[in-house]
Amino acid sequence: MDNELILFDRLNIIKDTINKYGADNFYLSFSGGKDSTVLHHLLDMALPGNTIPRVFINTGIEYIDIVKFVRSMAEKDNRFEIINTGVNIKQMLRSYGYPFKSKAHCKAWVDYQNGRIFGIKYYKHEYKHTETQCPKVLLYQFEQPMPFKLSPKCCDLMKKAPIHKFEKESKKHIRITGIRPSEGGQRVKAVCQAMKDNKLYAFQPLVKVDDEWEQWFIGKYNIQLCKLYYEPYNFERTGCKGCPFALNLQEQLETMEKYLPNERKQCEILWQPVYAEYRRIGYRLKKEEQLKLL
Repeated sequence: MDNELILFDRLNIIKDTINKYGADNFYLSFSGGKDSTVLHHLLDMALPGNTIPRVFINTGIEYIDIVKFVRSMAEKDNRFEIINTGVNIKQMLRSYGYPFKSKAHCKAWVDYQNGRIFGIKYYKHEYKHTETQCPKVLLYQFEQPMPFKLSPKCCDLMKKAPIHKFEKESKKHIRITGIRPSEGGQRVKAVCQAMKDNKLYAFQPLVKVDDEWEQWFIGKYNIQLCKLYYEPYNFERTGCKGCPFALNLQEQLETMEKYLPNERKQCEILWQPVYAEYRRIGYRLKKEEQLKLL
């Protein structure tokens, strides 16, 4: 489909959906990244003069330049709201557990530890192949004690809890997000309008656009992104820095080593048990780094 036609379609979807459910019920979950920045501008194109809040959760492990970018937007636009979680991240990780590989993997590990064994037999290759089977290099985690706990709850505690608090206090119960299925993981199942009990709770209008269209839109309308998306950084995604769930973690850390060394050090301290295990088994991080860091 022609880029202009895709834009026309997305603007109509945004306008029709928000008008149908009432603009006062919506807020934009704003991460400061490329997708949410694009969506911020699409909202204004579809609904000029809208007062929909742009809510940024500052977890304390966002890139410094992302926080600066959001603050610069908030200075010019009072629709931006920055929420500082105040969570002690290291204490939270020690208490609940660390992210490792993926949320699905961590959930399977927690289920196994709690005796819910049957549900993960497929994941452990005990039955026929499924799309969500555990990488063989990680099967040992279900067969021997781990030196630290795994948990899928990091995002829930750092991001979802404060955003749910905002929803309750503001009475805005429909979040708009820039989720796109092409980003992989749990996002591949994303739909434009997510319903629960016949009520809309999430609106994700970018599910129908690809990278090529997004780049066209950014160039066509001169959308300014956070500096991390430009030379010399060239980040494709941002999010929590150094997150062990990141598929391109090695590349991310190498870029940080070169241009953001202090933030790289912070990641090494925060995620140390996970990084050490990744390097020990050669999963996502290079084994030889283990020696350099000793």
